[in-house]
Amino acid sequence: MSRDYHFYVYFLQSASRRALYIGVTNNLRHRVFQHKTHQYEGFTDDYNAIRLVYWEKFGSVGKAIAREKQLKRWRREKKSWLIEKMNPQWHDLAADWYQAQGLSTPPPVRPADGPLRSR
Repeated sequence: MSRDYHFYVYFLQSASRRALYIGVTNNLRHRVFQHKTHQYEGFTDDYNAIRLVYWEKFGSVGKAIAREKQLKRWRREKKSWLIEKMNPQWHDLAADWYQAQGLSTPPPVRPADGPLRSR
């Protein structure tokens, strides 16, 4: 029996709504949870980019990575246009995912961009 694999390209937005992050994963819910709970250091942790505002699903990792690279080359205006086609109000599409599953509630959104800790 063959297993269907899915891969996702997604946009996360920062609390101040200035920063956008584009990533790729094979488990969107788990990866967004990792971002929301700041499990790894990096861009999304530094800028508190934890609001899922857009995603696309692919059947192959190659197509997902190619799309991620394409989107990263786009200007911000074009990225905004794409997000607004799916999510005109820029709502956090994962806002209620974790309460319904009985998982830990993600931390509250921090009010501003910028490094979250001293290094």
